[in-house]
Formats: sequence, structure tokens, C-alpha cells
Amino acid sequence: MTIRVLLADDQALLRSAFRVLVDSEPDMEVVGEASDGAEAVRLAKEERADVVLMDIRMPGTDGLAATRLISADPALDQVRVVILTTFEVDDYVVQSLRAGASGFLGKGSEPEELLNAIRVAAGGEALLSPAATKGLIARFLAQGDAADEASDPVRSERLGTLTVREREVLVQVAGGHSNDEIAERLEVSPLTVKTHVNRAMAKLGARDRAQLVVIAYESGLVRPRVD
Repeated sequence: MTIRVLLADDQALLRSAFRVLVDSEPDMEVVGEASDGAEAVRLAKEERADVVLMDIRMPGTDGLAATRLISADPALDQVRVVILTTFEVDDYVVQSLRAGASGFLGKGSEPEELLNAIRVAAGGEALLSPAATKGLIARFLAQGDAADEASDPVRSERLGTLTVREREVLVQVAGGHSNDEIAERLEVSPLTVKTHVNRAMAKLGARDRAQLVVIAYESGLVRPRVD
């Protein structure tokens, strides 16, 4: 199946470079380009995009607002957003993950990293750049900008619906581990891990693994550490 990719960036030169790279792959194609967030939301629906490469800073509706709109639209529940940012250590990145983005990638990443990110996001199997993303979330939740959300009573209550094993798996997911790594750590099969992850996502109302990580930190199940 061909992965349908939408490019959202206000710099035409960057969009052109991304288009050449993506269209060179046999398993993906660029189905549209947007220069602002509002256009990205519209095209995501019109072009039935699977993955949106979303710049954060765009005129008008920025990438953060656009990500929220996409995540809140039931008609776009299969769309995955990958945030493209110049600076990976950026509080906007964490806000984007909270808004429903599947992960982030630095604009200085290697071409193979970008292509792999698209495939990973489309497959919904793993969080992009897990160690870096976990570090970002830890850093900003350890600061005061997320204090109000860190004790979300609704999410804390939902944690009570998880089984002991689902909570164990959630802690491992928050640690940035893949299904195979979690399976090895807990001495179960990868399929069993995937089942627990899917059940945890359903119970907690998470779109994907990225949101599971945010929930794990915000609910207090996993405590942020800043080295």
C-alpha cells in the first residue's frame, strides 16, 4: 500500500526538496503541499493523507493549531502528524505531542531518517525518536509549564482501569522501548505486548504511542527525570 504524504511548510524550497525525496520511494507519494496550517487541515481531508509532515512555525494557522484540528476531527482519525522542527529542544514539540502529533523530527535529519519516520508513523507501531522525545517530555514536565496538566484527574482515574500488566507495558512504552524490547524485558511475546498497548490506548483515549507517553508522565505514573 502506498503511503500518502502531505507536506506542510511555509518554505517552498523545503517542500520541493521533501517532495523529490518522498516521491523517489516506491512505497510513498506526495499528495499535496500546504504553506500554512489551515491549508494543511483542508488538504489532509481532501487528499486522504496518511502522514502529514508539519512545520510548527507557519503564518496564520501554525502547525500546533493545525495538529489540534486534525486530531480533533473524527474524519481524520487515521492521519498521523510528524512535526518538523529546526530545534528539537522546543516546548512547542511537547505541546504538539499533547495535541495529537505522533512524534517529531529535526529538519537537519538525514534523508533515510525522514523516510523511516514516515513509515513508522504510517504504521503506528512506534514513537519517533523515542529517547529524544522522552527526554523532551521529561524536561518540560519537570518545569512549570505543564503543572496544571500533570495532575489531570480524568487521566489519573482512567489509569485505574488498566490491568497490572497494561500498566507495566505503559511504563515501558514511556521509556521509549519498542514492542520487541518490551517483550524481552517482560518475557512475553511481541504480539502480547501489542495487544496490551492497544488496550491501554483504547482505555486512555490515546491516538498512538506518543500520546501514551504524554499520559504516562502527566498522570504521574512515570516521573520525569532531568539528567
